[in-house]
Amino acid sequence: MKIRILLSVGLLVSSCTHASGLYFYETGTEDTALAGAGQAARAQDASTIMTNPAGMTQLPDHMFTGGLQVMDGSIDYQLNNTAQRSPGDVMKTFPNTSAFYSQKVTDNLYAGIGLYGNYGLGIDYGNWAGDRLIKKSTMAAMTLSPSLAYKLNDRLSIGASANANYGFLSLTRNVNDNDRQQQDHDWAMSYRLGLLMELSGQTRAGITWNSQTDYGFNINGKVRGKTLPLSAQVRAPQQLMLSVVHDVNQQWSLMADLGWQDWSQFGAPQVTVNGRKANQANRMKDTWHSALGVQYRPTAQWRLNAGVAFDSSPYRRQDDVAMTLPTGDEWRFGTGAQYQITAASNIGIAVEYLHMQSSKVSSPSAFAGSYDHPYLWFASVNYSYQF
Repeated sequence: MKIRILLSVGLLVSSCTHASGLYFYETGTEDTALAGAGQAARAQDASTIMTNPAGMTQLPDHMFTGGLQVMDGSIDYQLNNTAQRSPGDVMKTFPNTSAFYSQKVTDNLYAGIGLYGNYGLGIDYGNWAGDRLIKKSTMAAMTLSPSLAYKLNDRLSIGASANANYGFLSLTRNVNDNDRQQQDHDWAMSYRLGLLMELSGQTRAGITWNSQTDYGFNINGKVRGKTLPLSAQVRAPQQLMLSVVHDVNQQWSLMADLGWQDWSQFGAPQVTVNGRKANQANRMKDTWHSALGVQYRPTAQWRLNAGVAFDSSPYRRQDDVAMTLPTGDEWRFGTGAQYQITAASNIGIAVEYLHMQSSKVSSPSAFAGSYDHPYLWFASVNYSYQF
């Protein structure tokens, strides 16, 4: 669903502190080529553990799926005060990987495990006017997701995952003309429930619920000769995803998504400095996701994918966004292909372009500016083997 996750990393200006990072569903799987369309109902490989664990009941007795991915783009920040040095493009190339395994235990019971990174972003502001606040920041996380699925009957399956999430935060700032790097890490638990329904011989629907995920980071930041203990929260909201896949015939399949994320419960990024919260106005609202995708199988060996998705902005106003969460309405455009190497294995490639709505930063006022036409791109390769 939505890619956004609030990450307060300790940007200090007077008493105001805030920042952010990103949460992705792009993890190097075939879903990237479809812009995520049909993700909770497709169940064509073991990565369904991440999108709907109930989908394991549609897989062979044993199946492995792995993926490699790279993300890059342009997130250009320009200060309103042209007398100050602007950061420019703060985006850094960010690699990713994933691995999933599913196994049939009994006629109706399936078990699986996934290891993937769908939290993370690297940003580099360089030597800009506010380098005492931040120069570089990296948030990376990996999720270990043991899962179970049970086929209730020929038309209905249920699934569940317990996700152990490990997060790592690194922050670099200019302190007395020297780069100072600070780090922290944390574990967070989250849960996933899935339902898969065979509506007919040609139509499948899936519903997935993901619980809220909360990381907590603590960093001691030295500002103007004083050390301040910072406590920052990284939050991903609870979310619902409804997906449908319809096989028109042996060659064509259509798929769609409708999703919701509960961003309004967070209000605004929260950071605690010396036990006091750096409160901000309630700037967040719930978001909605929709996607359409198509698969075309010209031969028994090839499967071609294409998809488009839209996510609404989590901000109530685009002229008051967090400095390090430059997002708004988002459009995704994906395409790719899968090739059946043997009866037991296939390989695929996927590319996706993500366009974000322009936005403006009003606080901290000393470094107010704008992000104009930011975008990201993803390129990935995936491999599946059944045995």
